[in-house]
Amino acid sequence: MPKQDTEAFTSHQSLKPLLTPQSVAVIGASRDPQSIGHRILEALLMGHFHGPVYPVNPKAKFVRCLRSYPSMADIPEPVDLAVVAVPRDAVLKVIDECVEAKTRSLVVITAGFAEVSSEGRALQKQMLQKLRKAGLRMVGPNCLGLLNASPTVSLNASFSPIFPPAGRVAMSSQSGALGLAILASAQSMGLGISQFVSVGNQVDVSTIDLLEYWEHDPETDVILLYVESFGEPRRFARLARRISRTKPIVALKSGRSGSGARAAGSHTAAMAASDVVVDALFHQTGIIRAESLEEMFGLAMTLSRQPLPKGRRVGIITNAGGPAILCADACEAEGLTNPEFSTATKQKLAETLPTTASVNNPVDMIASAQASQFRQCVECVLLSKEVDALIVIYIPVGMSALRDVQEAIRQGVSAARQAGAVDIPVLTIVMDASGNKNDHSPDSEFPCFLYPESPAKVLGRLADYVSWRSQPIGQFPEPDALRLQSARASVRALLQSEGAGWMSAASTRQLLSDMQFPLPAGGVARTASQAVALANRVGYPVAIKLASKQILHKTELGGVKLHIDSPKSVQTAFIAIEDQLRQKGLLDSMEGVIVQPMLSTGVEVLIGMTQDKLFGPLIAFGLGGIYVELLKDICFRITPLTDIDVQHMLRSIKGYPLLKGYRGHPPADLKALEALLLQLSLVVEAIPEIAELDFNPIMAMPPGAGCYIVDARIRLAYPSGETDTP
Repeated sequence: MPKQDTEAFTSHQSLKPLLTPQSVAVIGASRDPQSIGHRILEALLMGHFHGPVYPVNPKAKFVRCLRSYPSMADIPEPVDLAVVAVPRDAVLKVIDECVEAKTRSLVVITAGFAEVSSEGRALQKQMLQKLRKAGLRMVGPNCLGLLNASPTVSLNASFSPIFPPAGRVAMSSQSGALGLAILASAQSMGLGISQFVSVGNQVDVSTIDLLEYWEHDPETDVILLYVESFGEPRRFARLARRISRTKPIVALKSGRSGSGARAAGSHTAAMAASDVVVDALFHQTGIIRAESLEEMFGLAMTLSRQPLPKGRRVGIITNAGGPAILCADACEAEGLTNPEFSTATKQKLAETLPTTASVNNPVDMIASAQASQFRQCVECVLLSKEVDALIVIYIPVGMSALRDVQEAIRQGVSAARQAGAVDIPVLTIVMDASGNKNDHSPDSEFPCFLYPESPAKVLGRLADYVSWRSQPIGQFPEPDALRLQSARASVRALLQSEGAGWMSAASTRQLLSDMQFPLPAGGVARTASQAVALANRVGYPVAIKLASKQILHKTELGGVKLHIDSPKSVQTAFIAIEDQLRQKGLLDSMEGVIVQPMLSTGVEVLIGMTQDKLFGPLIAFGLGGIYVELLKDICFRITPLTDIDVQHMLRSIKGYPLLKGYRGHPPADLKALEALLLQLSLVVEAIPEIAELDFNPIMAMPPGAGCYIVDARIRLAYPSGETDTP
């Protein structure tokens, strides 16, 4: 068995006593109805847990008509799961008692640990040491608890009074308070749950552990995550990339605001806000990102009740024109299409509807539409197979009862599927002003939405997911280990000689040359005469650019001179740059000038990298030159990059038509750019001392002519934990 499969199997087995226990103890079970311990015991009993429940309370002989035990040692058999709801300072002692009693897993509800103080962090560290020594698995502390709604388990080991219906959606929340709201929403929407876990401080069991468990859980088809932070983002990414191939993962990530933006010394880092990293992670791993709780539940209902769409064509059937127009607009905004129906389909629809109805897409049956017409139109559109998904909108206007229409839709879908249209998802919208409830029962086949934009957003996300899942699995390039080792040795030597910070232009060029990055001819000249000699060797015309590790925006200071065609012009350009910096008081920042041949037929692009403190190297690609910060047409991805990743990076920017050739401008060498991105990914993975870099611009030449890094900045730093050269 491969190593990763063995690790996943071991993790899965270790969580079984936690998520599917045969017996449960409640430590801190109380007679006080307001206490957490009492509420947990109440939830276990009201949920009809399929196993013995043992209250643990040294001050009471009975709690809720159950015999109470003074301690875990007094329970007559080892317990699979102990739920701990005692004061913070008693928790470590309770863990010792559980270890002694051979308890197999814990849920610690108690708060007051690392989330509140340094003292709490110290206690939490001791807690982890005890767990590791004993091989005990634990959820928490500072959590809501967990649930398993499977009829064979029926476990509510939490202080939530809500026990959602059983289903095939597993959920994890990093917020206990939000967990209560999530469970309430799941119940009100009829979303069937397999398991729910509030992970709290994640001292032991984390979101990653739960993903590994749910990957192999036969009761789970869809995974929902509410995420505030990533403990091990690179491991999370590896795992999610694998699981998303077979089970959809829907994530709601908090903290999207720009307040986390960082100060930076490069174009790349300036645009790499924290949420950009999360978007890149989700895109690469196939995770479906929800923008709100409402959207997360809409996605979950659709994924658990309907097939995935095969494409982006959406049909709309309605009895009111306005909502259908809003829905169609939302579809277009989400990258979906509303194709015109064929003549045959229109004729079939016309046979069912009055002459005042519209048989285009959207199909407007008008307000007088009967339930039977909903059934006939739904069946007709599905059997046409001219759409990949169908949205049915119903506005109650007194002509047809809501339940009749819902049953008619069900019959229409059933008839179409029996006739072969089995792979087209159907979503409904009921805008009911009368106060009637939409059909949110757990056994309802069709997800039901209140507003016309909502199903369009859901289908847009699902179409993206289907597109991701249909791609071949990306391949990582084979590294040249010896060359990378030699390059890292060169970087360490530069750290010794120049220190941490931005490298000089000469050192940057030498390092890139050593690592065989594509550079144009030329070099760095410290004097006007050296610049002339370089230009003579390169051949005219040349470009003269300021060499400085302090100055980022060279054009604004007159530091770029193009189309220089003679030795005298080279001298003039050098002196002009010196004079400009002298006037600004910046002459000390000048290291010289870079002399290169003019490259005038290519497309200017940027490739950059910045080290994210959690995710590691983050690579950017976009249009380059002076437009990078103006247009911000940038795509980010987390390393390591696959061949599929780099193809998507090039094609995801709005400026991609320029790379393909636009209005007479020759196309760019896409293969060369892809190779450069893969090469950079290998280098920054192998050399953590490269903290930040910008290749801007890169001149992408016509196909077959390659690409050239025209300007480059590299910042070196000691890896985390190092302060100087070893």
